[in-house]
Amino acid sequence: MPTGFDASFIVQASYFVTAALFIMGLKRMSSPVTARSGILWAGAGMVVATLVTFLYPGMANYELIIAAIVIGSLLAWWSGKRVAMTDMPQMIALYNGMGGGAAAAIAAVELYKHSQGEAHALTISILAVIGGIIGAVSFSGSLIAWAKLDGKINKTLRFGGQKLLNMALLVGALVIGGMVALHLNASPLFVTLIFVLALLLGISMTLPIGGADMPVVISLYNALTGLAVAFEGFVLNNAAMIIAGTVVGSAGTLLTQLMAKAMNRSIANVLFSNFGESGGAASGPVTGSMKSIEATDVGVMMAFAEKVIVVPGYGMAVAQAQHKVWEMCQLLIERGVNVKFAIHPVAGRMPGHMNVLLAEAGVPYDLIADLDEINAEFETADVALIIGANDVVNPVARTDKSSPIYGMPILNADKAKNVIVIKRGQGAGFSGIENALFFLDNTRMLYGDGQKAAAELIAAVKAVD
Repeated sequence: MPTGFDASFIVQASYFVTAALFIMGLKRMSSPVTARSGILWAGAGMVVATLVTFLYPGMANYELIIAAIVIGSLLAWWSGKRVAMTDMPQMIALYNGMGGGAAAAIAAVELYKHSQGEAHALTISILAVIGGIIGAVSFSGSLIAWAKLDGKINKTLRFGGQKLLNMALLVGALVIGGMVALHLNASPLFVTLIFVLALLLGISMTLPIGGADMPVVISLYNALTGLAVAFEGFVLNNAAMIIAGTVVGSAGTLLTQLMAKAMNRSIANVLFSNFGESGGAASGPVTGSMKSIEATDVGVMMAFAEKVIVVPGYGMAVAQAQHKVWEMCQLLIERGVNVKFAIHPVAGRMPGHMNVLLAEAGVPYDLIADLDEINAEFETADVALIIGANDVVNPVARTDKSSPIYGMPILNADKAKNVIVIKRGQGAGFSGIENALFFLDNTRMLYGDGQKAAAELIAAVKAVD
């Protein structure tokens, strides 16, 4: 190495650049217009942090590091290219779990060294234990979330004393972790028990949670992964990990709070209540009947409307109907119809799910509005077209105090002059709560697959003179 070459200075300076790129990238990700460039900025930061790691003093095993980078990059590229946009929530959950698992693996290595007598400061040992537990919980919990979203696990699992079991697993992991950190018993068996209990806790916490709550769960585990990475950054004295983990953890925490607020529920309620279970009972009796309508009639209604508001939901994602929906909206816009898209914060199976699908279809950002921006406009809308959304437009959230979604902010679709709901059947939504919107006098049901129904609407609009 050349004389005067200060590797430590270059490493620390590069980590500062990395931190700046991460923060700037995250800032740009906050807007759909600049999100793509934000991802590139953050990605550049990760490249800098990865490359400069090779200059880290005392670094060894370069062959293994390079092999891991190559294999991981190829797998990520392959899976990223082939995954369907409708499967993006599963991919996010899976990749988030990998981050938590990596943090847990770092903690395991350090704690196993600790068990072999390698000296660690007490603070470092404690941070390794805490980060390891959080990372392991995030890893196993995210894998269960992935399996639920991907249909590998179709049922929730609940039994008496489940909350006590979760508490016992958490206390057990903390107590054993404390014994290891204090060197009261730092044997490999005790180190292993920490991670076994934490992994079981992640599984036990996530199995009872239904699919309707998955957006909040994914955000929560994202925050936990960031926190675990930050803790392990302190353990390794790695500034890039500390900063990246802190940024991800804080962003995930804020997002989790926003998602929970959008559902009018606390995080504890999401984790420990029964809401979100597919196939649950309705919240109360709903009077009236669903009234069907033909696509030709809907096409005429929208073609002569002044304002149409489209409310997409998970059903649109399942039907992969976003392209057909936008094609239909383009025809309406050409006829002079004012078309907008209304997005609820928890529509879909992950934060921003609907925004991603609409962006993929080419919908301009200025036509997409969130709940606060669009709600006042429903009263002046001639048609509210609901495609795949359910709980986020259910008016019982305003009126029925016995409903699990009472108090949840909803899109005021019921206040439009005409409400058209594209739905495959008459069953309740993912949460199992009957939707009173479907029974209102101004609501008509257009039954069928979302993509097929959208294609029929396109033909119907084109047929209007």
